[in-house]
Amino acid sequence: MHDIIVSPRLTIPAGELAISFSRSGGPGGQNVNKVSSKVDLRWNPRTSSVLSETDRIWLLERLASRLTIDGTLIVTSQASRDQIANRDDAASKLALIVRAALDRPKLRKPTKVSRGAKRRRVADKRHHSEIKRNRRGDRD
Repeated sequence: MHDIIVSPRLTIPAGELAISFSRSGGPGGQNVNKVSSKVDLRWNPRTSSVLSETDRIWLLERLASRLTIDGTLIVTSQASRDQIANRDDAASKLALIVRAALDRPKLRKPTKVSRGAKRRRVADKRHHSEIKRNRRGDRD
């Protein structure tokens, strides 16, 4: 297994990854019964040395529903009949999940309504009121 590049500032070293293979389900005939092509890729963000403490806390909060009790993230791939293709697919899935979880939303800067916008709104209200007043007619 090789290192997984998640982003320019984060690379998960191969030493922190655990990979296992098992028989895949689905179509494939007799080949399914003898080839272990399904890939389980495991990584534990709690014990990872590449995460800063703030990133670790953020990541654990965002991935809480996907982590096991001991904090391991398990990514599975059985899309292909080829073990190597599934291993690459699992690695790219892991990178995508971690990249998405580390993405922090931009803080919204509250803005004021401009003076011109206020003027236009009031002028619009006056104009609408004038139209309704003209519809009324005399009540004599």
